Amino acid sequence: MGASYYSSGGYLFPPSNPLSAQGCSNAEATERSLASTPGSNSSPSSPPIVLSIAGYDPSAGAGVLADLKTFAAVGVYGMACITALTVQSTQGVRRVVGVDTGIVIETLDCLAEDACFSSIKVGMLAYVTIAQAVADWLGQRQEIPVVLDPIIKSSSGKDLLESDGLDVLRDAWLPRADWITPNLAELAILTETAVPTTGPETEEAAHRLQQMAAQRGNAELKIVVTGGHADAPNDLLLMGNECLWYPGERIHTTSTHGTGCAFSSALAARIALGDEAMTAVKAAKEYVTGALRYSYPLGNGKGPLNHFWQSTFV
Repeated sequence: MGASYYSSGGYLFPPSNPLSAQGCSNAEATERSLASTPGSNSSPSSPPIVLSIAGYDPSAGAGVLADLKTFAAVGVYGMACITALTVQSTQGVRRVVGVDTGIVIETLDCLAEDACFSSIKVGMLAYVTIAQAVADWLGQRQEIPVVLDPIIKSSSGKDLLESDGLDVLRDAWLPRADWITPNLAELAILTETAVPTTGPETEEAAHRLQQMAAQRGNAELKIVVTGGHADAPNDLLLMGNECLWYPGERIHTTSTHGTGCAFSSALAARIALGDEAMTAVKAAKEYVTGALRYSYPLGNGKGPLNHFWQSTFV
């Protein structure tokens, strides 16, 4: 079941959750578990912290800005490490400039020295050096659940990952990620197969990706294939030998920028809140569906989702 919430000034926060101490020392975990609860005379306990490692979209429809909005909407506290700057708007991406790899790792070290992450969402990595360095950094923190959104190209067709970065995704990220959330096109690129057009083809490609992860030492990888670009926007969860389909609803809107970012971020947030796998996927899909349904026109291209559609004050 999903986590319960309490209200504070119009915003929603989860109660104290032992899972929010994943990645912390035993002393820190104990301190969190003893944190005061709502209704006591002390301050309320802190929400889980979720870290986004992703690119910067100045239009705020995707990337770390969208991730942080999603985290807040779902009820966790978001932090971010920017991997790349983009020149883009709702009309598309014009330019991508990766952040210095040393700065990325220094930022991650700085944040990790100060905070305990309940989960980590990884999006755009841009450069081979960044992709490898971040994978190595996370390899030293196996206790933290990692959700990888394998961003390869923008919806407008701009490359968001160097071509050599695909090998890094396969060889360094498949062994480390706990979750991966490719869309149909990304699944085809990662598995070097045709883009699936039917349910059986999607399941076959997902099993192939699962086998690739197992061959690299990660037989526990959970795969969610998002089907928003298909005629029937159904999502597939492959977990172990079980394929679970989540039927979708086609929402007719032009505000579709950043749907993959929102889904993977909502999934990471739900994991941080303690949801089981199937519940987390269901909640993430429902969140994105609502964000599409209640989206509004903004800009002259593909507008953003309404990340705060569940809030009465938006």
